Amino acid sequence: MTRTKQSVVVGVDGSESSLQAALWAAAEADRLSVPLHLIVINNDPSRDPYAKKVVADFSNRCRHAAGGIEITEEVVYGHPAEELVHRSASARLVVVGSRGQGAFRETLLGSTSAAVATHASSPVVVVPGGGTATSGPVVAGVDDSPGCRPALQYAFDAAKHRHSELVAVQALPNAYFIPGPYEHPDRDELLDLAQRGLAEQVSTFTGDYPEVAVRQVVSNIAPVQALLEAAQHAQLLVVGHRGRGGFAGLLVGSVARGVLHHAPCPVAVVPG
Repeated sequence: MTRTKQSVVVGVDGSESSLQAALWAAAEADRLSVPLHLIVINNDPSRDPYAKKVVADFSNRCRHAAGGIEITEEVVYGHPAEELVHRSASARLVVVGSRGQGAFRETLLGSTSAAVATHASSPVVVVPGGGTATSGPVVAGVDDSPGCRPALQYAFDAAKHRHSELVAVQALPNAYFIPGPYEHPDRDELLDLAQRGLAEQVSTFTGDYPEVAVRQVVSNIAPVQALLEAAQHAQLLVVGHRGRGGFAGLLVGSVARGVLHHAPCPVAVVPG
């Protein structure tokens, strides 16, 4: 199947979580003016009629929600996570639900969603079950690692397409916390360094995105907690990770892993 533009690819399995992911993906494809491609990866040939029914039904619902976009659909055989990671090499974006057939409880990602989010070579958005906000800021986690730059650029672009504020959050590393009532002796100096580092990171992109209002937040609480608090009323939370793509190897940052399991809004995981 030949597509002239990179598609937003969404993996669906018939669950309510994957329906929410498909509808979110349709809205995102509409914002980006790119096609939407729905895919069911079926590893049981006896379920082929059901798989075809699911993808056709989801396609119709996405077309009703975002009627102006090109939508294609596909049923393939294989391992869901491996197939979606493979598709990520040519996708603009891969979207999955946070809870699919592999979920055990609310605070655990489905095994497919977790694997795709941390192994894909394109950005991946994990959409939580239930409704998602259509207003509010885009929140980006910022640090001084090399992987931060692609994630911050993705966040600026997301804020631009949503006409929303960007909240750039940098939290001091856990190593700077001292148990008990005592503050770190160099707290003020560390905060000052973090504020200057954050301003420098953000300034790299403000010239290219003059329409995006940016609020910079330096937090003295644990990074995962800081991001989750900032994302309470957000449309999207953006984090980077240090995975190498594919299944050859993986170094998943603890911050990305933490927010994926607990975020109240869709989370975009952007590879470095």
